[in-house]
Amino acid sequence: MRSSFQPEPIVTSMGEQPEAPLEKPEEGKRAKIPEDHHWHSRSYTLGAISSFLSTFVTFPIYKVVFRQQIHAVSVPEAVSQLHQEGLHRFYRGIYPPLLAKTLQGTLLFGTYDNLLQALSPTGPSRLWQRWVAGFLSGAMEAVVLTPFERVQNVLQDGRKDARFPSTSSILREFNSYGFWERLALGYYQGFLLVLLRNSLGSALYFSFKDPIRDSLAEQGLPCWVPALVSGSVNGTLTCLLLYPLSVLVANMQSQVGCQEAPGLWASAQAVWEGRGRKLLLIYRGGSLVILRSCVTWGLTTAIHDFLQENKCPRVEESD
Repeated sequence: MRSSFQPEPIVTSMGEQPEAPLEKPEEGKRAKIPEDHHWHSRSYTLGAISSFLSTFVTFPIYKVVFRQQIHAVSVPEAVSQLHQEGLHRFYRGIYPPLLAKTLQGTLLFGTYDNLLQALSPTGPSRLWQRWVAGFLSGAMEAVVLTPFERVQNVLQDGRKDARFPSTSSILREFNSYGFWERLALGYYQGFLLVLLRNSLGSALYFSFKDPIRDSLAEQGLPCWVPALVSGSVNGTLTCLLLYPLSVLVANMQSQVGCQEAPGLWASAQAVWEGRGRKLLLIYRGGSLVILRSCVTWGLTTAIHDFLQENKCPRVEESD
């Protein structure tokens, strides 16, 4: 490749001919710069839009799952609780997840793309590079979004309606604490669990999303189908694998104040005892997690990948 960039190649009978090979590569380089920049911009924008839409569509499913996580009730019982509270409370607590998921889509895909480009600038990515980029992007996501999830979990706990009727009432409570208590007992309660869950989840999702997609693409399917199936399957399996952590996070973050905030080990013991020491009850709500994850991650992955590349994905090198 470098030989075509030599300033003075062997001169032929047409003296101006050697100039042409020099200009084309340079033009190609200049043409790729705005394309790369535009590609990243679309990645950030698409991640935000697709996450916003999928969150709005699947929020009712998530709210039923949350009630099951908190109260260990069946689907009909959780739906009955929401029905008794009335339609005006049905979307109570949606604003934090809408904002959080929009930021999540931007951070998750944008940070991952930049990190992967830094780790693998010249060729196909390897498994460990995708894992590291995914893990770090999940850690960044946890740092930024934990306060949103914390407020959301308090809002969605029906036992807190009278004490905290709105988001502003929760914020006033947290802001009344001292600085360190405001972080540890307020906005960042349960942060280590969120960090572990998000980092592992993002690493697993990005490590296997593209290999699954590329394997399906080899079957000659339309470009958007492999991404849809890959996002649905990979996102669902990742969510189910880490579901016990989500249950523990929901229970820890729904508590407010020093009196209601047990430590990690005490919270884990309380959840285990409250579920009758049965793993099956820990996974209560798992059926709805499958449905929500299929819709959310399938749509997000398909829209993001399809509009990002505008072509069928190239096959990545796998380990």
